[in-house]
Amino acid sequence: MGIASGIVLFLVIWFMTFLVALPIRIQTQGEAGTTVEGTHKGSPEKHHLRKKFKIVTAVAFVLWAIAAYIILGGVITVEDIDFFGTMSGARN
Repeated sequence: MGIASGIVLFLVIWFMTFLVALPIRIQTQGEAGTTVEGTHKGSPEKHHLRKKFKIVTAVAFVLWAIAAYIILGGVITVEDIDFFGTMSGARN
């Protein structure tokens, strides 16, 4: 895995983790009782983005380190998931 593919892998893991974390602990305007005119009651009042950003970055780094270890260490290779035998060296 090169530097560029490592960065891309980290960003993909980070965005997936961020999208999972976004709806956690959101207080809506309807729950707070402070609905602004022209907005929906489900619009966020408190979203805690800074805290989520820090937590997601830490979690994504741990998941990326695990994925990088698996890829670089050869724990799982492409040949391990070749169910149809198309990657074996002998082709007819």
